[in-house]
Amino acid sequence: MKKIHIIGSVGSGKTTLARNLSANLKLPHYELDNVVWKRCQTSDVRRSEKERDQFLQSLINSDAWIIEGVHYEWVQASFENADVILLLDSPYRIRTFRIIKRFILQKLGIEKSNYKPTFTMFRKMFVWNRDFEDKNRQEIMTLLSEFGDKVIIITDNTEIEKIYKMGA
Repeated sequence: MKKIHIIGSVGSGKTTLARNLSANLKLPHYELDNVVWKRCQTSDVRRSEKERDQFLQSLINSDAWIIEGVHYEWVQASFENADVILLLDSPYRIRTFRIIKRFILQKLGIEKSNYKPTFTMFRKMFVWNRDFEDKNRQEIMTLLSEFGDKVIIITDNTEIEKIYKMGA
């Protein structure tokens, strides 16, 4: 496995898994949020669709990568080029707990964030979590159905060990 795409809801553990796999498999990892946004000191700037797609294509064209994010509408090329697609489908209540925990840790300065951890962002995460539950999961499942055996659905942390063994 040299090309891994990880997808899932906010709070599903995408970034944590990507970081761990990156360290264990010695593969670079990229967050799709950083493909969408140019990170600037004063404020983030959204890339145009053309810039975003070119940036994503440059990552996909490299020899090895882990790409992770919740985005699915515009990442078809990443799905196509991935050796494996990991869909993190942890239970709603666990994602909710992780959102709360992350916010507290970010506000305390214990956990790093690409964005400013405001209460507005905190509220948005609950909306995104609910949207995943009510709508996005099914759209993602339908989209991923064309990729057959290279899609692995992970519903809890115990299943992640299998992923490490596959890459070893």
